[in-house]
Amino acid sequence: MTATDALPALTLDETLAELVEEFDLLGDWEGRIEYVIDLGKGLPPLPEEARVEANKVPGCAAQVWLSTRRADGRLFFDADSDSALSKGNIALLLKLYSGRLPAEILAFDARAALDRLGLPAALTRQRANGLNSMVGRIREAATQG
Repeated sequence: MTATDALPALTLDETLAELVEEFDLLGDWEGRIEYVIDLGKGLPPLPEEARVEANKVPGCAAQVWLSTRRADGRLFFDADSDSALSKGNIALLLKLYSGRLPAEILAFDARAALDRLGLPAALTRQRANGLNSMVGRIREAATQG
């Protein structure tokens, strides 16, 4: 098991509550966006073999790759982007979703969660659409079990 295969210590709701608290402490949008970009810097490098067309997330302003691995009935995600903000957005989603059971992912209201963080409002329409596409790709992986 690698570091990216670690099981989440908190439930999805607890992880979201923690993120909401962190976002609230940051105050303004500049600080929040900086935090999201910093999350992206913490992503482990995506192996070159995962940078394939099949792993590209359509609808993103930047190139975003998202690969899925399954282990013990759980889904683990690896991702990267050529944009610091998109990389941060996908890192935020991985913090929420990686290591979860498909049923947990599908039961979680991602749109409401992102609205609680205020993310879509802070992004351009194209970046918000990209964020929704990333969530869509994660949910699609969960429906395939």
